[in-house]
Amino acid sequence: MKKINFLPIIVLAAMFAVACSGDDDSSSQPATCSDGIQNGDETGVDCGGSCEPCEAGSEVTKSGILEEDETWTADKIYFLEGKVVVGEDVTLTIEPGTIIKGKPGQQSLASALVVDQGGVLMAQGTAENPIIFTAESDNIQPGELYGSNLDEEDNGLWGGVIILGKAPISAPGDSETAQIEGIPASESYGQYGGTDPDDNSGIIRYISIRHGGVAIAPDNEINGLTLGGVGRGTTIENVEIVANQDDGIEWFGGTVNVTNALVWAQGDDGFDTDQGWSGTMDNGIVIMSSISGTALEMDGPEGTTGADMTHTLKNITLIGAGTTSGYADLRDGLLVNLENVLAYGFGAEATVKINGADSATELANDNITFLDWQIVLPENVNWENIFAGDFEPGDDTKFYNNAEAIDAADATSGANASVFDWTYAAAMGVEF
Repeated sequence: MKKINFLPIIVLAAMFAVACSGDDDSSSQPATCSDGIQNGDETGVDCGGSCEPCEAGSEVTKSGILEEDETWTADKIYFLEGKVVVGEDVTLTIEPGTIIKGKPGQQSLASALVVDQGGVLMAQGTAENPIIFTAESDNIQPGELYGSNLDEEDNGLWGGVIILGKAPISAPGDSETAQIEGIPASESYGQYGGTDPDDNSGIIRYISIRHGGVAIAPDNEINGLTLGGVGRGTTIENVEIVANQDDGIEWFGGTVNVTNALVWAQGDDGFDTDQGWSGTMDNGIVIMSSISGTALEMDGPEGTTGADMTHTLKNITLIGAGTTSGYADLRDGLLVNLENVLAYGFGAEATVKINGADSATELANDNITFLDWQIVLPENVNWENIFAGDFEPGDDTKFYNNAEAIDAADATSGANASVFDWTYAAAMGVEF
C-alpha cells in the first residue's frame, strides 16, 4: 500500500509562493519548446510564440466518421459531438498532453471516441503529459493536468473510449463477430471480433479517462474503456479511469494485454471481462467508492468454451469503500487465473463469489485458479466466510490454500503502486 507523502508537496508549494512573489516569472525565461512546461513566449505547453505553429486556446469540434489520417495536437481542445469514429484504414494520432472533451448527450446522442475495426489509434502520452479524455463541463485547459470544478463524484457526463478489433471472441451461437453494445446494428461501424489474434488497433499509453459512462439505453451505460475483440498486437499500458458511471474497463473477448491500469470511483465494476477474453491484465488497482459495484466481475464465454479462452489478472490491488461491494463475482463458467491479489477496506458482506453451476464446474476442473491472495479482513468477519457461492464440498480449499488473512502492515501481494504517480488519483491525494 502506498501513502501520499504531503511534505514534499507543502515544500514545493512554499517554494512556488516565494517564486511568484518576486519580479521573475516564467515569461522572462526563454522558450524551450520541448520541456513539457509553458515558459518564455510559449502560449501553451511547448507551443505558440517562437515554438510555432501552436495557437493558444483553439477549440476543435469533431463528429462522425474520420475518413483520413488526422493528428490532434496539445495546443487545442477537441470536443466530441456524438460518436467520433476512427474508420477502417484511418490512423488518429493524439499528441502527449492533448485534452479531449466529450459533449453531453444521452443514448444515441452520447459522445464517445470509437476506433472501428481496421482503424488505428496512436495515443502515446507521457507521465508528464498524459492524454486526458474528460467532459465538456470540466474547466481544465491546455497545459493543465486537471481542472477545479469536477471531482470523483461527477460521473455520466459523456460517454467513453471504445476500441473494436478483429481478434477472436466467444459470442452467442459461435458467431465470429458481434455488435458492440450502444451502437445500433444499422450503423456502418460497431462490429468487433474475428479470426486474427494478433490484430493491431494501435498504441494507448498514459491516458486518463474521466467523468464518463453516460446512459446509452435504460440501465445501460458506456464503460470508461471498452475493448471489443482487441488483438494482442495492440499496446495498452498506463491507463486511468476516474468517475465512470459504469465499469472502469470491460473486455469483450479478444487477446489484448493491458499493463498498469488504475480505476477509481467507478459506478459499477472495476475490471469486467466477457466473451472469452484470453489476455493478461498485469498490475492494476481498483479504488472503490460508495456507489461502486464489484471490484472484479468476470463472465465466461457465451459460445463454445475452449482452453484458449482463459485470461489472467495478476498483481492486483483492490481497495474497498467499506460498503457491501464484493471482491470478485466469478460467473457463467469463466476460465481465469487470479494471481498476487491484495484486498482491503471492504465491508463485512464482501466475498469472492463462485456464481452459478457453470462456474462451479470450472472451479472443480481447475479452470478457475487462485494464487497468493491476501485480504485484510473487515472487523468481525470470519475467514471461512470470504469464499462463497456455488461450489462442490471441498472445492473451497482451492481458494483457501492459496490465500491468507493478514494485517495491513504485512501486505506483500498486490500491485506496484509507484507506477501510478502520474495519475489524477495520485494528484488528488488518494492513498493506494
